[in-house]
Amino acid sequence: MALEKDVDCPSCGETQLFYRTAAMTLHLGEKTKWRCPECGYGYVEINGISTLAA
Repeated sequence: MALEKDVDCPSCGETQLFYRTAAMTLHLGEKTKWRCPECGYGYVEINGISTLAA
């Protein structure tokens, strides 16, 4: 799994390189936490489904 990912940050308003801060396996699949180094905004993905605002 990658340790960084390009994502449109809702807080910064531009595409940022998010870093993986944690990962664990749950009964639902793999849970991964991502964080923006510029503003500290973070979100969670479980099996590729993210909590980012659409």
